[in-house]
Amino acid sequence: MTQLIHEQQKTAYSTLKGDFAWTNVMQTPKIEKVVVSVGVGKMTKDKAKIALVIDRLAKITGQKPISRGAKKAVATFKTRIGDVIGYQVTLRGKRKEDFLNRLIHVALPRTKDFKGISKTAVDEMGNYTLGIKEHSVFPETADEELKDVFGMAITIVTTATTRESALAYLEHLGLPFKK
Repeated sequence: MTQLIHEQQKTAYSTLKGDFAWTNVMQTPKIEKVVVSVGVGKMTKDKAKIALVIDRLAKITGQKPISRGAKKAVATFKTRIGDVIGYQVTLRGKRKEDFLNRLIHVALPRTKDFKGISKTAVDEMGNYTLGIKEHSVFPETADEELKDVFGMAITIVTTATTRESALAYLEHLGLPFKK
């Protein structure tokens, strides 16, 4: 798998070096990690639904999620500092590559009325954040009941220094952007 990543780096460098005046292969952006997070919001009182979210997120990513606590107390949302408000998984290495492969080639094409993902979601630091409304687009969870559907945020963290280089690199990798 590492050899494949290395070859992908070389092809990205050779394809994009003219656009960004790169002089070395090491200047080519890389994907550092993929962060998948789910907010539990209204489900915080229902232990069965939280267990379901943890189980399905573990099935989708292949890794056990960790809980994330509230950083501030907000009275209108009835949260206190430290209350569990979401779950998160950070993927690196082979799991990252496998997840991105399933996301690009299986999950995104299965979304309803899919016409591509937005190019505007790349931030100034070169990271791409994608929101998915239904977790059931992943084949690992598609056969289960559809009454407890939740959304997730997927952040692809790159080493790109600019928004433009990150966007060009992600297009080279095959992310299906809108035309």
